[in-house]
Amino acid sequence: MKILLAPSETKTLYKDTVFDINNLLFTDLLPHRKDIIEEYNKIIEYNNPKEIREMFGLKKDSDILQYLKIINDKSIACKAIKLYTGVAFDYLGYDLLETKAKNYIEKNVIIFSNLFGPVSAGDNLPLYRLQQGKNVRNQKTDEIYKKYSSSLLDEYLKDDDILDIRAGYYDKFYIPNKNYTILKFLKDGKVVSHWAKAYRGKVLQELAKNDIQNINDFLALNIDGLQIVELQTKKNKTEIIYKIGI
Repeated sequence: MKILLAPSETKTLYKDTVFDINNLLFTDLLPHRKDIIEEYNKIIEYNNPKEIREMFGLKKDSDILQYLKIINDKSIACKAIKLYTGVAFDYLGYDLLETKAKNYIEKNVIIFSNLFGPVSAGDNLPLYRLQQGKNVRNQKTDEIYKKYSSSLLDEYLKDDDILDIRAGYYDKFYIPNKNYTILKFLKDGKVVSHWAKAYRGKVLQELAKNDIQNINDFLALNIDGLQIVELQTKKNKTEIIYKIGI
């Protein structure tokens, strides 16, 4: 089973290795990634405050400073799953998992980076900042990666069940062309947003700890605090609706 995961805009870099863009998932994307990174680096070098704030989605100089780094083959990097620090990643707790569970995540999770496109959770990425929905000058990353990675992803995922736990925005990057499953979380009968991020992380943690290999085994998995109340299928998309707080 393969799990599709959204990134977070907040990041903490571990100095594990150096970045090599050639080693990212889907080498066919290399020329497009290089074009995007070239424009990104030009923005960093030019350092126009307005343009930087727009691309980063940040206002305070103290927040901006850490991201003002050129990306090249000397950039310090770490595994993508360790780089991101948003709510879902906090609840996943990757660093606290046993080795087998970590290996599961690195093998089975695809993260949809706003800058690099679809990458494996075990791919090494440098520190960067690109606000969701923002372009890199004339480079519209969501459109570029959807155009050039969709067929690659279709082929890569053809023999696996797919669990898509991304935020809906990332449909702009890729929508599976085969059966796939998404999640919805309800509390007191209402759809939740912040807690949805937390429970996506918790679900991923349980998948990894239990070495879940297909959707049927996932449906049979008991996850503390969640209860399946309904399954809804439309065309090739099945939605698992969870009730929070049991």
